[in-house]
Amino acid sequence: MHKQIVKAPVTINSREVAIMTDVRHSDLLRSISGYIRVLENAELRSQDFFIPSIYKVEGNNKNFGCFELTRKGCDMVANKMTGEKGILFTAAYVTKFEAMEEKFKNPFVGASKELQAILMLDIRTKEMEDRVEHLENRTTIDYGQQRTLKKAGNKRVLEIVGGKKSAAYKDSSLRTQVYSALWNEFTEFFEINSYNNTFIKDYDRALNYVPHWNPPNNLMRQIEQANGQMLF
Repeated sequence: MHKQIVKAPVTINSREVAIMTDVRHSDLLRSISGYIRVLENAELRSQDFFIPSIYKVEGNNKNFGCFELTRKGCDMVANKMTGEKGILFTAAYVTKFEAMEEKFKNPFVGASKELQAILMLDIRTKEMEDRVEHLENRTTIDYGQQRTLKKAGNKRVLEIVGGKKSAAYKDSSLRTQVYSALWNEFTEFFEINSYNNTFIKDYDRALNYVPHWNPPNNLMRQIEQANGQMLF
């Protein structure tokens, strides 16, 4: 399944809007804060209009507040303006949004053929890397790796029950419980339905998990009782 790409909204920063409308940025911020209060009191999403943000001034580490205005946010600001200033601002932000949206849809606009070729190569390389990553994350171990994992499990169970000569090992029901506990906890830990379906990306972790696995306390007590001694 391909990942769904969520695109950020196209916006204009409030500092730029202040320049376009010929008002002080602090005055614009005050107006926007008022718009936000009205929107939120009406239980409307203010982030659809104004997105809080910050900026820094060169030579100053302090963060200053600002907003990113969506097209709807610019509409709201424009609607509060009258006369020539409102007309010119509307024309400016509409033109800017159209240009940004076109650039967003086609990042090659205005680029030279050489740059377009480089960008296209980057896109194809990223797509190939994504496909390889997807395969690595979803491909399961092969038959040889399955056998290696099973042998590791058999060895660990044999260690836990005390060897083939132990009473716990000779108790087939108890031995089966230990095998079941191992692989049930293994599949739960790796979020799979069978150790045969272990993902390649988890194979090394799986080989480390099995030799260090221990049965639940109640099962361990059954093994100790069967063998008549404390094994660990």
